Amino acid sequence: MGRSTHIALLRTWLESRGHAVLDTGMTRSVLAGRGIKEAKTGHTLGRLTMQLFYATDFIDRLENEMLPALRAGFVVLTDRYIYSAMARAEVRGIDSAWIRSIYSMALVPDAVFYLRIRSPQHLVERMVSSGRGFDYWESGMDLGLGEDFYESFIAYQTRMLKVFDRMSSEFGFHVLNASRSVRSVGSDLRRAIIKLLDEPATSSERNVSPLVSLRDKPSPAKPSTNVIDLNKEALS
Repeated sequence: MGRSTHIALLRTWLESRGHAVLDTGMTRSVLAGRGIKEAKTGHTLGRLTMQLFYATDFIDRLENEMLPALRAGFVVLTDRYIYSAMARAEVRGIDSAWIRSIYSMALVPDAVFYLRIRSPQHLVERMVSSGRGFDYWESGMDLGLGEDFYESFIAYQTRMLKVFDRMSSEFGFHVLNASRSVRSVGSDLRRAIIKLLDEPATSSERNVSPLVSLRDKPSPAKPSTNVIDLNKEALS
């Protein structure tokens, strides 16, 4: 069980506690979501075009979903925020400064939860048990990393894991062991979110003291209030 399961459980739990909740995620924008999915049914999507597609998707959702929800007092749960797109770009050799400048308008999330799987091999086991096959893009087949899907998948996800682990230190992710049961991971998420929502910080205090400081990384104009991101090391 991955991000989608935990976000659905968190939404139900937060709403039961009286919070209005918006959940969103990559490729869900009205403007670009369908286009990304259609483009990825083939194998000819260029690396720069892919990154611009994802950025368009994010910006559309930020302006038309997340910001209006935050202004209305909602808690926003995101199934990956900007970090998966940045990691994918880096693994594909895209200039880091360029991709970070694209996402420089992003709000600083109040918390980023990194659901870390211990190894790409463990992911393969999950895929086999769930009946899923290898996906061209999730296997990094566009990079020519291996002779077949399995070899390419292991090489690609290993690179993604290294990038996410580095980002975890850089951006202050909350790292959770996602190899445990859904109940155990969910319990840890709820405890962390309760602490976050119950913090005695005023709105103005949040605007000068974000929980996740990006320092010289993507530096939005001001931090958000109640944006919570679930990011997973693989299949992202």
